[in-house]
Amino acid sequence: MPSNEGPNVLQNTPKVLIIGGSYSGLAATVNLLDLCDGKPPRFSSAPANDNSKSISKLPVDITIVDERDGYYHLIGNPLAFASDDAASKSWTRFRDIPALKLPNVRFLQGSVATIDCEKKVAWIVDTVTEQRRQEPYDYLLVASGLRRTSPVVPQALDRDQFLAEARTHTKSIRDAKEGVVVIGGGAVGIEMASEIKVIEPWQKVTLIHSRDKLLSAEPLPDDFKERSLEVLKEAGVEVIMGQRVTDTTTIKTDAGSKSWRLTLANGEQITAGHVITAISRSTPTSGYLPATALDKHGYVKIDASLRFTGDVPNSQSHFAAGDIASWSGIKRCGGAMHMGHYCAINIHQDMLKHRYGQLPTYKELSEFPNIMGLAVGKKAVIFDSTNGTSSGEDLMGSYFGNDLANSSMYCWSSVVSLTILTSITVCWNYMKLGQAITV
Repeated sequence: MPSNEGPNVLQNTPKVLIIGGSYSGLAATVNLLDLCDGKPPRFSSAPANDNSKSISKLPVDITIVDERDGYYHLIGNPLAFASDDAASKSWTRFRDIPALKLPNVRFLQGSVATIDCEKKVAWIVDTVTEQRRQEPYDYLLVASGLRRTSPVVPQALDRDQFLAEARTHTKSIRDAKEGVVVIGGGAVGIEMASEIKVIEPWQKVTLIHSRDKLLSAEPLPDDFKERSLEVLKEAGVEVIMGQRVTDTTTIKTDAGSKSWRLTLANGEQITAGHVITAISRSTPTSGYLPATALDKHGYVKIDASLRFTGDVPNSQSHFAAGDIASWSGIKRCGGAMHMGHYCAINIHQDMLKHRYGQLPTYKELSEFPNIMGLAVGKKAVIFDSTNGTSSGEDLMGSYFGNDLANSSMYCWSSVVSLTILTSITVCWNYMKLGQAITV
């Protein structure tokens, strides 16, 4: 493989390998395609017809590796696991995304076994055939995110399996004659409980949290946590605070149906027709990387230009973005897409430097402040460092639309501004995944 040092070394078509086809990986892909086509990146505020700065066209080959066969709208999972209709719109096979139907974009469904940063080669295990293959690259973007447990995220790897998994979940909710209990008062638990109540308003829904405040693990002010509790109760969810579930026992009836008896730390017992454990045990999916690239928790160490730091060969051509990257702020899709955008710009600048000797202007991340938006029933509860805590039905519409920001969503376009987009359609439309690109 060519070195990434010195001018005029990338005379052939550069190969960009992107590990992870979610928010940051796809954001990097579509913005890099724009730049290499001589256009401003689609996340740029510059109008498309602004020719004040000419952008040189460059050839590029992009390969996206993902364990799944498609793009899944992860932040909409609480709705997808409560509504069959929402589930069908939440997962789009990569081959069916109009913006990526290009001859220079490839998809590999598989998992990465290991990366050789010095030789710039990835070893990939195909999900279907289980065959191992080598994939050379000039630039690597690691965007594979975190490993999360079910039902925080689906465990299916293809769309048909996912729809079956989601249908099983929604049927269990509808059939729960003794109500649904959600264990865990983090963001996922709150949204799961409230979405169930919206979709099935007749169903009794109880959320149990072991701490005295919701969102106890998040670095957020108390007024946001308290307001989240108020809105959750307003949505009709019963809430038990400060009690840990110490035992769960299955109860079978003579008719063959079953329910569960939950025992709390204070000895109280609750019966439920369906139990959802929404306690997220997330770990970075970084085991394929050299240990020198990772911090003590397994996140990829990056500098402000999103390049690997530490003792890693060819670190200037290795990037990380999204949840897997060690960076400030609460993990969220808006920040992930912003990071993918900057990776695209910096990779493109590096290409121009090596092909034409052009002096690069790299983008650098600023620190991400702690912000959060929750969809709670028919209202959204929002916190940002500028405006503090707010809530209301109007915010639900502007931040999440009607599908938990699949086509609408909020994201940080800079460190000082909060751009309001809207749902599956916020993220989808923001990345313009539905717009075919002509070549």
